[in-house]
Amino acid sequence: MTVYPIRHVVPHRASLLLLDELVHWDDDSIHAALVVPSEGAFAGPDGVPAWIGIEYMAQAIAAWAGCRARRDGGEPKIGFLLGSRRYSSQRDLFPAGARLEVYARRELMGDNGLGMFACRIDAGGETWVEANVSVFEPADAQAYLESGTA
Repeated sequence: MTVYPIRHVVPHRASLLLLDELVHWDDDSIHAALVVPSEGAFAGPDGVPAWIGIEYMAQAIAAWAGCRARRDGGEPKIGFLLGSRRYSSQRDLFPAGARLEVYARRELMGDNGLGMFACRIDAGGETWVEANVSVFEPADAQAYLESGTA
């Protein structure tokens, strides 16, 4: 599979694009990575709070969907993080400078755009965070937002 630049498969831009690179992806999973910043929207003096891990996972899922769209000749679409079940973190903080490996594996994906992914964040060969993440990618995100059902 083609390993795209992360900015080509995630619709986030500038300081809201939190992942640094796409490492690998296939039809069922993705591996992305980042180095925890010392400055930025979520960074404090010592690093980034571990609860931001849910967004790292969501952006990895968005990258997976964007890779599939690019492969099929399309553009990445806007999706929505619906929530998480069992977000378990071994850390309160991701220290600045730490390299995080973000993994997401598709557990199910419905024709209606609803999906569930098993996710984890590793650093230094250890799993720091695990979660099941629910997402939604409507066929037409703009129409969905304008409908008032979002």
